[in-house]
Amino acid sequence: MTELWNWKIDDRMTVAEVSTALADVLGLAVVSMGAADPARLPLDAVVCDVWLRPGEFPTSVDCYGIPDGVPEVGVIAAFARRLGRPCLFVDDTLDPGRHLLVGSDGTIRPVHLDVTEDDDGDVLSNLRLCSTHSPRCRAWSQCHQSQWAPDSVVPALAAA
Repeated sequence: MTELWNWKIDDRMTVAEVSTALADVLGLAVVSMGAADPARLPLDAVVCDVWLRPGEFPTSVDCYGIPDGVPEVGVIAAFARRLGRPCLFVDDTLDPGRHLLVGSDGTIRPVHLDVTEDDDGDVLSNLRLCSTHSPRCRAWSQCHQSQWAPDSVVPALAAA
């Protein structure tokens, strides 16, 4: 249980909405970071921190204590479908502006966003698909070295 998942949601969501959806998807207890008493947590509880920021994806979600072997891709696809909201998570390029967009139907595709910092952290804007039609993606090797190549789309059934 060492993984940390960090996601963003394209709408303002409450801690209760996020925790309920995550608990439904995982089938585990989900406890808000602010309410987490380490001495009283169930052994299989997931701790979830939710906060709001400006930008196109204003709700940030950090999940701690994910059980080993639980695939993030499948969980976030089910989570986005459960919320009915697109979500973002980081891809494998380590580029802060490249993410994976999970549609409200669970479909996953690589995207780029502009990242600026303010007092609340990173602010994401200007969402655009990672595509070979873009000169930047065509010329940038990190897009092509990713397991999520430009123009790739993983349908909802394959993702969950």
